[in-house]
Amino acid sequence: MSRSKREIPHYYLTTTVDMTPVVDWLAAHNAAAPVTGRLLLPVLLVKAVALACRDQPGFSGFYRDGRYEQTPVAHVGVAVALRGGGLVAPALADTATRSLAELMDGFRDVVTRARAGRLRASELAAPTIILTSLGEASVDTVLPIIQPPQVAIVGAGEVAVRPWVVDGKVVPRHLLTLSLGADHRVTDGRLGAHFLARIAALLADPAAL
Repeated sequence: MSRSKREIPHYYLTTTVDMTPVVDWLAAHNAAAPVTGRLLLPVLLVKAVALACRDQPGFSGFYRDGRYEQTPVAHVGVAVALRGGGLVAPALADTATRSLAELMDGFRDVVTRARAGRLRASELAAPTIILTSLGEASVDTVLPIIQPPQVAIVGAGEVAVRPWVVDGKVVPRHLLTLSLGADHRVTDGRLGAHFLARIAALLADPAAL
């Protein structure tokens, strides 16, 4: 992390996403599904990140030897807090092509094995971009550090009910602060803004993920 902050020219962007469609869809889906078929919010976030990487390939890849290497598919890593302290970020391979149910199974598996110390080295080296979420810790905004040789990382805070303007009226909505830390050698703020906007647009229609 020290090398990352010293060598990578980070830039940061944040946006507020109305997660009410996601919260409502998740509640309906989980109410109708067996316990083993229920989904967690991070699974929808990683899928949205992977799909957004298809439109903005500058955020999924590696910066090595002075140049950017774009990857053909996004392997989104999920940051997992270890019980003894520290973080690891194993990859969910080919994230964009997998169903939400498949991603949920993969998410449970890597979290369980990470905390048991049974991850494979290939899983830790595979992520092309990482999602880190601190929503369970009641954090509003996360400004994460890029993990070299990756070029971007997405942060998600808590989904909380707050006032929001809809059709000219202030109403309660479930809001999420989504952040992006990216490498300015590869992308810039305009591309980063488009990337975050694409993630937000995908989350507006959770049934299509």
